[in-house]
Amino acid sequence: MADTPFSLSFLLLLLLSLSPLSLQFQANIAAADLQALKAIRNSLTDIPLRRSPSGAGFFSTWDFSSSDPCSFTGVVCDLGRVTILSLGTGRYDSPGLAGSLPPAISDLSELTQLILFPGIVTGPIPPQLGRLRNLRVLSLTNNRLTGEIPATLFALLHLHTLDISHNQLSGIIPATLTKLPELKILILSSNQFSGEIPVDISSPLLHLDLKSNKLNGTLPALPSSIRYLSLSENSLWGPLRNGLDSLSELVYLDLSVNRFNGPIPFSLFSHPSLSSLLLQRNSFSGVVPPPSSDSTSSVMFGAGSVVDLSHNNLTGEMPAIFAGAETLFLNNNRFTGPVPAEYVNSVSSGSTTTLYLQHNFISEFPLEPGTVLPDTAALCLSYNCMDPPVTVQSCPASAGAPLSRPPWQCPQLKSP
Repeated sequence: MADTPFSLSFLLLLLLSLSPLSLQFQANIAAADLQALKAIRNSLTDIPLRRSPSGAGFFSTWDFSSSDPCSFTGVVCDLGRVTILSLGTGRYDSPGLAGSLPPAISDLSELTQLILFPGIVTGPIPPQLGRLRNLRVLSLTNNRLTGEIPATLFALLHLHTLDISHNQLSGIIPATLTKLPELKILILSSNQFSGEIPVDISSPLLHLDLKSNKLNGTLPALPSSIRYLSLSENSLWGPLRNGLDSLSELVYLDLSVNRFNGPIPFSLFSHPSLSSLLLQRNSFSGVVPPPSSDSTSSVMFGAGSVVDLSHNNLTGEMPAIFAGAETLFLNNNRFTGPVPAEYVNSVSSGSTTTLYLQHNFISEFPLEPGTVLPDTAALCLSYNCMDPPVTVQSCPASAGAPLSRPPWQCPQLKSP
């Protein structure tokens, strides 16, 4: 029996060494974070793959009994605290997650990025997310979230990116949201937001996307820092006036499919950085002014640029400022007179690959006989006040069958 104390000590050490792995792993993460991850796992589930219902899903590594939570798929830790949480894989062959976002996410107090990849997650955005004071990125796109934008998000003073696009969110855009001091990317597109765009936007935005909502009212003053602006497919109205003059860094502008009217300010055509100008399907009217006398060039757009002014009420002769655009839609307006030679040269050289001028009142396209256009060229001149060169035309089905307007619609074709 003399060996008994030694035997007991050895047995005690053996039992300690065989203690549950879960206790060892859980010691590597803060208790509050561990409970938050468990709540997330209980609120969300993998959508089974149709081709392989038993295939491993996103949560297949979330085994709290035998794994370190900081090694779970989508979890990044720093000193035992969760700093990045990506829910879902984002792969094209992954159907994503279902369920709802639990309020317990707000217990991950050191979180800097919260990303929810596309799926069918429903319910509201938890207002408790406003407690995540270190959050820099909040991306909850392409799901079925409902309700309004929580007013509590105004407390996220370090937020850089907010993307809640392609959901079923509604209500107004809170004015406090556009006053966040570090917010640079705001994407609220493809939801059901209504009301007006906040009039006093002080956030240093670079990217603002409010496309495909139910917004109305006029265009407010916008931060001069904006480079990407999309407000298309809403019910915005009124003249543009000079509200866009200050956007000297603008690269992409899409105001299409709204109810804007009046003339288009020439300042939009003189931004040296602008490469995409999409104003189609509004009620813009008047002439497109020629370049100002102090312009260094008569052509304002170059390789890779897209200009779409189609389906408006623009009149007068076509100025040459769009001749360098790679893709140009001026169809379904009221342009008159001959097409400037610059456009013909641009199409012939291959610089312009798409030129749609159908459904105007154009009288001439001065293409030299025998000219062969590049195979990449898409040129449509149908339903104008001329006989188009059929051999070089490449029109969409929407252009219709008639090649020319009837003479009574074209004053220059009427007999004296």
